[in-house]
Amino acid sequence: MRFQNTLSLLTIAAAGVFAQTGELGDAPVVKNNPPGVVYSATLPPSAFTKSAYPDGGNAKGSISAVASPDGVGVIFKVRFSNLPKEGGPFTYHLHNAPVPANGNCTAANSHIDPYMRKDDPPCDSKAPQTCEVGDLSGKHGKITSDPFEASYTDLYASTLNTDPGFFGNLSFVLHFANKTRISCANFEKVQAGTPVPTDNCTTTTKVPVGTGGTTSVPTQSSIPIAGASLVSKSAAMLGAGAASLFAAALLL
Repeated sequence: MRFQNTLSLLTIAAAGVFAQTGELGDAPVVKNNPPGVVYSATLPPSAFTKSAYPDGGNAKGSISAVASPDGVGVIFKVRFSNLPKEGGPFTYHLHNAPVPANGNCTAANSHIDPYMRKDDPPCDSKAPQTCEVGDLSGKHGKITSDPFEASYTDLYASTLNTDPGFFGNLSFVLHFANKTRISCANFEKVQAGTPVPTDNCTTTTKVPVGTGGTTSVPTQSSIPIAGASLVSKSAAMLGAGAASLFAAALLL
């Protein structure tokens, strides 16, 4: 019995991922998001970390979000391309402050984390309710290809402005694997009939994952991100988890 317990602990340690409840408890499923309310954020032309693009420019990227038709959770559509050639797998998060007019991503502060979970130890995607609300890539998958596109339902973020998980007047930040901030953008409410920004990413095939939504498998034209293969192999060994229970009929 002692050997089995020790082996279990070693297995968890090797995985490097622990489910940890926040100081104020786990994040609850948000069930009263206002249907039809859309928020979108698009990265600017120039990167915050200039060394990521020595010749100028930036990653192309956008996040669009709309409440599920029944108000349970938020459907996200994520697109990124023209990523740095090194430094992946890249991560992205909802942050708890807006980006100021000067584009300073440091001012976006930290992740949306109303239940005081913090980002260490890393998010366990098999228990997304224990993760920071804003840790989208922790719950739904890091950026491991270029271009990258994913659609999923997150049950803990909110488009209701009185909910602790509300992000509609805040921002998202794109990071290197070492947490350096590459670029950032503010969310804005999209009026009905307004086209949602796109970034000319190639079509992807969505597959179920055990995080309350779906992630995507890049097409053959997608280029793997340097440093991402080890993460992908580890994820495959740990298993994908249960399939999503929600249909992601997202913005096109």
